[in-house]
Amino acid sequence: MKKYKVAVIVGSLRKESYNLKTAKVLMEIAPESLSTELLDIAGIPMYNQDLEENTPKEWVELRENVKNYDALLFLTPEYNRSVPAVLKNALDVGSRPPGKSCWNAKPAAIVSVSTGSISGFGANHHLRQSLTFLNVPTMAQPEAYIGGVADLFDDQGNLTNNSTKEFLKTFMLAFEKWVITHLE
Repeated sequence: MKKYKVAVIVGSLRKESYNLKTAKVLMEIAPESLSTELLDIAGIPMYNQDLEENTPKEWVELRENVKNYDALLFLTPEYNRSVPAVLKNALDVGSRPPGKSCWNAKPAAIVSVSTGSISGFGANHHLRQSLTFLNVPTMAQPEAYIGGVADLFDDQGNLTNNSTKEFLKTFMLAFEKWVITHLE
């Protein structure tokens, strides 16, 4: 069985992030063909074109790391109806220099996670818009909006809601098919 390396990119920096907890669940239930790894984007300096002449090592590392993955799985909270700055910054840094985007043509999926009832809908769709421009084919169905997430995990970070677990399994099986379709 062919294995595909999947970068799991979490747009929340909080230690007890529900996005991170959800990412860990997705990594645990991922089909065998998907080898998942967290890709840390926390320490990437903000994009500034003036820095391209003396490129920060964190930019170079991100660009090189992303190139080593076959696919991308994004988890995002919603901040003011959009994605967190750390996630947008990673996309911007990785998209440069022009014509050399490390994101190009890598199949992806998005899960938005929120304590609210709108479930990160705005962030999910803003991220899709950026990924479309970056030529990242992003899985359309099933959509994954996880709302009311504070009630889905116990104090140890375990997902306790069975219907959410089943949905996430279905989501990961669909993502596996998406990845295979785009890479074979």
